Amino acid sequence: MWTRALLSSLFFLVAGAAAFCQPRALPETRNAALRYWQAFAELKDPPADKAIIDEMERVLTGQAPWDEEKLGRIVAANEIALGILQRATKLPECDWGVEYSRGPQASIAFVPRAHVLARLNLLQGIRQAARGESQAAVDSWVAGIRFAQDLTKGGSLIFSLTAKSVLQLELRTLAAEAKLGHLKPSQKKQLYAGVNALPEDGFDWGLAWEMDAASTDEFFEELQRSQHPLGLFEKLMGEAAPRGCVPPSAEQRKIYNEYMADVAAALRLPPTAAKQRIADLEGKAKTICESIRQAIPSAQHVNDARLEIMAARKELLDNIASQ
Repeated sequence: MWTRALLSSLFFLVAGAAAFCQPRALPETRNAALRYWQAFAELKDPPADKAIIDEMERVLTGQAPWDEEKLGRIVAANEIALGILQRATKLPECDWGVEYSRGPQASIAFVPRAHVLARLNLLQGIRQAARGESQAAVDSWVAGIRFAQDLTKGGSLIFSLTAKSVLQLELRTLAAEAKLGHLKPSQKKQLYAGVNALPEDGFDWGLAWEMDAASTDEFFEELQRSQHPLGLFEKLMGEAAPRGCVPPSAEQRKIYNEYMADVAAALRLPPTAAKQRIADLEGKAKTICESIRQAIPSAQHVNDARLEIMAARKELLDNIASQ
């Protein structure tokens, strides 16, 4: 009896100790932006040497082949940052945590670092391809496409325009690689699937426009609350306010918000239709007072960016399909 009881007690003690000693699953974030912030912290800026910068640009734009002696050390110095970025692109969510309630004072200081790191990621793929590591190159480039998409999530136009410049460059680089026949059938299939999953114009430009509008409207709210709206306008806009409309009246803000909503809707149309619709809205834009108009981006410029992405995407898909 006592023996059985003792054995039972020992069993439960050992089982409990084993359970206690088992390592707990470490917490992992689902938010890619937190990892991207870590990558930005690890980023080693390329040297300020103009010759090196020019060489990087030539390689990125396909005007020169990869030069390991000149550029290899720059990519190697950023392998930690690039590894973090590439792993982060596999996470399901991305929230940059921008304080849009602060209007134009919201910090987006990380956007230039995102641009630099995205270009280094593209450069790493070019380096890997030059070394015969075609699968590693494809993996880097697919990660770059995902990063460009993540950069726009919940972001205003500056995010989308930054992502557009990187994505367009990447699509053109991949089109050139596809033409050279360096990719295996499985790799072409992987790239085709990744690029084909993109919206034709790359991102949700209508949402980015709406985010810009909401942020600017916060600025108008701040002007109305301010005891010195003219000084605040000059501080944030970098120039003296035009006469009148600072702060804007409720009627002027109503016209502004209607116009911005109309443009956002237009940017969800096919680009050709959007171009005409934006042109039709010029009359409404001209009824907005000058100080507000200064805060409105060029809608046609944004629509042109959509067209450029569409052209680069189509070129790449056509090149992959024809090989």
